[in-house]
Amino acid sequence: MDLLRVRSRRMEDKYALYRILDDHISAQTIRQKNKAKSWKYGYDKEYDVVVISKTGEIGQVYEIEGLIIALPKVFENIESVNNKWIPSEYPKELQRIKTFFDWNRFDNEFKSKYVDYIEEEFDRRDKGYWFLNNGKPTYITGTHYMYLQWSKIDIGLPDFREANRIFYIHWAACVADSRSFGQCYLKNRRSGFSFMSSAEISDTATLSSNSKLGIQSKSGSDAKTMFTDKVVPIVNNYPFFFKPLRDGMDTPKTEISFRLPASKITKKNMNEENTGTIEGLDTIIDWKNTADNSYDGEKLLRLIEDEAGKVEKPNNILNGWRIRKTCLRLGSKIIGKCMMGSTSNALAKGGENYKKMFNDSNVSLRSKNGQTKSGLYSLFIPMEWNFEGYIDEFGFPVFEDPKKPVLGIDGEMIDIGVITYWENEVSALKNDPDALNEFYRQFPRTTSHAFRDESKQSLFNLTKIYQQIDHNESLIKDRVLTRGGFSWKNGVEDSEVIWTPENNGRFLVSWIPPTTLRNKVVKDRHGNRQPGNKHIGAFGCDPYDISGVVGGGGSNGALHGKTKFHLESEAPTGQFFLEYVTRTQTAEIFFEDVLMACIFYGMPILIENNKTRLLYHFKNRGYRAFSLNRPDKHVSKLSKTELELGGIPNSSEDVKQAHASAIGSYTEENVGYDLEGTYRDPDEMGNMYFTKTLEDWARFDINNRTKHDASISSGLAIMATREYIVKQQTENTKILLNFARYDNSSSKSQFKRQ
Repeated sequence: MDLLRVRSRRMEDKYALYRILDDHISAQTIRQKNKAKSWKYGYDKEYDVVVISKTGEIGQVYEIEGLIIALPKVFENIESVNNKWIPSEYPKELQRIKTFFDWNRFDNEFKSKYVDYIEEEFDRRDKGYWFLNNGKPTYITGTHYMYLQWSKIDIGLPDFREANRIFYIHWAACVADSRSFGQCYLKNRRSGFSFMSSAEISDTATLSSNSKLGIQSKSGSDAKTMFTDKVVPIVNNYPFFFKPLRDGMDTPKTEISFRLPASKITKKNMNEENTGTIEGLDTIIDWKNTADNSYDGEKLLRLIEDEAGKVEKPNNILNGWRIRKTCLRLGSKIIGKCMMGSTSNALAKGGENYKKMFNDSNVSLRSKNGQTKSGLYSLFIPMEWNFEGYIDEFGFPVFEDPKKPVLGIDGEMIDIGVITYWENEVSALKNDPDALNEFYRQFPRTTSHAFRDESKQSLFNLTKIYQQIDHNESLIKDRVLTRGGFSWKNGVEDSEVIWTPENNGRFLVSWIPPTTLRNKVVKDRHGNRQPGNKHIGAFGCDPYDISGVVGGGGSNGALHGKTKFHLESEAPTGQFFLEYVTRTQTAEIFFEDVLMACIFYGMPILIENNKTRLLYHFKNRGYRAFSLNRPDKHVSKLSKTELELGGIPNSSEDVKQAHASAIGSYTEENVGYDLEGTYRDPDEMGNMYFTKTLEDWARFDINNRTKHDASISSGLAIMATREYIVKQQTENTKILLNFARYDNSSSKSQFKRQ
């Protein structure tokens, strides 16, 4: 039994959605503050934790996607009869009561019989609920409790899923955190988000007064369907003590208007005729047609953004969110929250915008005001946690093949693991890239799966690129890539360049040369500085000239380092080793970064020369020999400027094609699996570890290259490390050939004179 528990724990850790932080807050501090019940609901700056407990006491501290959350302390007298989630039975006598008016008609004896039950339901709604699940005390938030106990969905009452428990805990933290505008959830198909978000908006609306709550989806008809088929039935199914008085019919099509929020029935007020004055308090749930300016100028307590990753042109979820975000704030104070969730369409069909939204919601990247760029907090739950048919009776996934069949939550036996099922599906689709990528987007195990693009949209081999991205995500990145920066020793320019690892560094590298190969700059007989490691590798660079643009935009500067095929034993062969894609505060900082990288590695650089300031930076500092001439032309054919500065233009159609061809051939030879065994063993994965560059290759558009800084510079690095044989052309001259002519009319040939 102990061995089985250990195996189960290891498997759970392998696929874990959260970490328990035992040392984030000292046990002594927790005991002292729990005794005083002094933990305040919300973000605690001193301990950098979001407290979702409303009792003044906390228990375990979770980390979910970088967000640190303090759960309530385990309640006493946890229900343990069922050892799993079972909805509480709603007393039949109460089921017949439809409104507060009906309740008030009953005598005190009847009310006294059920008032404790009703009070407890309000407490569970407010503070959450603990129950024993497979022998383990398990906490669900109040909103999750309302979803499980009182929300009518397409199958009746929902099942308990551990994945949904984590979703709701994360959401509770987004609501509690005064820095957050809400949640950006990247999900798999049929994970229940539409119902869960409908339950949230219904729960909040029935507790609120003088508020508005809105619904958006990928289209107006989808928003309407969510309202009529999900929100309305959930509200209608609430018991009378949770159901406010409302205007209009029971099946509205456009909005629900509550006249009076549901008030808590207690022993003190159970005999009162009215728990409040009946007047128009205007709490409304409605939906609007999909448009960037929907809800513009309105104040919202809640906003549901369903299918946000499928909003297509002319609408744009990024533009729409910028407008609707203002509906949730009053100055610097956040007064409402957004629950946003979706699978992702192909990048050109709304997926690109949602990907940016999701990445901008990373809680580890905050402004000085403590907010993410979007204001939301990202959450991704892999498909294996919520895939129908592979959830056991306790709401946990059956990840790997069980030794004996496991009883599922639907009463069916599960004899293979969800990972095996998923891999079988992937294997069946491996020869159909578009179908495979659609499957990845619908049922992603990683965020890169979720944002897979259509193969027909890519110029390069998308299958290989995504094989490599998947492999990269499986690596322990700190053991393969190091982030850091370069600086001059003691601050003295043109001396020695020093490499310093740092978490917020602009450079990402997979190889640092040994001391003997660093700063290898040699001088020729004319005193010119030459790269001493040009036989090992070279850089490619897509520069920018202007330090800032209106609105803070502008393209990034990009630099890539790549080795050649060489005989140096202490350097990788034919491999990218450096990635730099960023926009510094000034162009001069970027220029110096590029120069220091070239000097540190002792390698030359091929620079796009349509913007010349970087080229002049190299020349003026005495490093003209580091700047490669364009490799596709003989030196005798270079222009005066090209001879002076080096570099290669991006305007020539021949260069564009050569550049794209370089990336294409490199992808075939060095990225993903080489199933034919042409360039390496079929089981050997490629060694391109820079995922940002791979993702840029995946969406590269040769007709709109300005957006693809990483592709431009990496392609130039490939061109710089290839051996081009350029023959000097000579002028064509007319050659006169006078052949002798003979008369063969007789038996003897006679020479004809011209």
